[in-house]
Amino acid sequence: MPGQTEREYSTAKDRYAGLGVDTDRALGAVAGVPLSVHCWQGDDVRGFEGGSATLAGSGLAVTGTYPGRARNVTELREDLDKARSLVPGRHRLNLHSIYGESCGVDRDAIGPEHFRGWVEWARARGMGLDFNATLFAHQAAAEGFTLSSRDETVRRFWVEHVKRCREIASYMGRELGAPCIHNLWIPDGEKDAPVDRWERRATLKRSLDEVYKHEYPADEMKDALESKLWGIGSEAFVVGSHEFYLGYALTHGKLVCLDMGHFHPTESVADKVSAILQFSDELLLHISRGVRWDSDHVVILDDELLGLMREIVRARVLDRVHFALDYFDASMNRVGAWVIGARATLKALLAALVEPTERLRELAAVGDNFGKLALLEELKTMPLGAVWDYYCVKAGVPLDADWPADVRRYEQDVLSRRR
Repeated sequence: MPGQTEREYSTAKDRYAGLGVDTDRALGAVAGVPLSVHCWQGDDVRGFEGGSATLAGSGLAVTGTYPGRARNVTELREDLDKARSLVPGRHRLNLHSIYGESCGVDRDAIGPEHFRGWVEWARARGMGLDFNATLFAHQAAAEGFTLSSRDETVRRFWVEHVKRCREIASYMGRELGAPCIHNLWIPDGEKDAPVDRWERRATLKRSLDEVYKHEYPADEMKDALESKLWGIGSEAFVVGSHEFYLGYALTHGKLVCLDMGHFHPTESVADKVSAILQFSDELLLHISRGVRWDSDHVVILDDELLGLMREIVRARVLDRVHFALDYFDASMNRVGAWVIGARATLKALLAALVEPTERLRELAAVGDNFGKLALLEELKTMPLGAVWDYYCVKAGVPLDADWPADVRRYEQDVLSRRR
């Protein structure tokens, strides 16, 4: 098979060269892009704090009862290692604070000591870590408000939690020698007819000012803010809207996080990239897939994802964008879901990198819309699959036709034994 793959790649390389595209260069570029793979696909966003997990006040819902969920840190790491072995490239791990080894310690008291195990695990694999405060699935989030709560005790609890998470993120970045991105998403909002939008957002702004008062070195950690259009229980009003966080981030030197499933279905996340990066040095993307009302489906190689990657490459901002996966599906093999999403994301990026971008730009500059559209149509039948297969072989991971069998063996040998 490697011999056949190499022959097919050689043919594909020549075809792309005819369009002025260097596929070897494209493969080098995609190999240099790390995805931040999310841990919460492995256990249905339950975490390891102890007690019965609840998503009260979260705006989240995990559906499905497929067997084999990771029940503890050891199992989660085992599953992550399996998924990593099936994805080409060197990637990062994205942790929520509920995945620390801190059973019995409430969230306003966690510290770096509860994540030493994750740091050592990542160090042994040459990986970087990213981090997220967890402002859901907790009794203090049951009312649906956290950093914008009218209850000062509740608000102070969450302010302290986020402060500690930023300290943990800084520790991770310092220990691993790579900046840790700390992302903040909150579920705050109302189900129907809000009358105090101003008060809630003023309270959130005050909380953020307190949270971000302490500055950490940029080579240790970076802050990002993630908006959402609506959620379960916040259908009418979300305090941390896109406009709110965009304004706060740009005026306070923070990263904007765009989740692909957090906007209206007619909005284009790809269109937002060139707008935000006119004013911000960097951008964080959460790669997700929205289906009707649900924003957290397993990522696949669809038009939205392809459009996003093409916009990033065409705008020449690949080195300014951070990619993180963000979805959860408990209706299928969870390791398989990780691999599908990661491989689809990398494949979309590769598709963008093998476009004849300069030629397209030249056609657009002289107003040759016919030539531009004809070239874009030609690209749809170019042998991208042969280039992707060659990348997988060189990276030492199975081809698309082969890796599902590996996951099924893992399910039979490991996942099926979990009860």
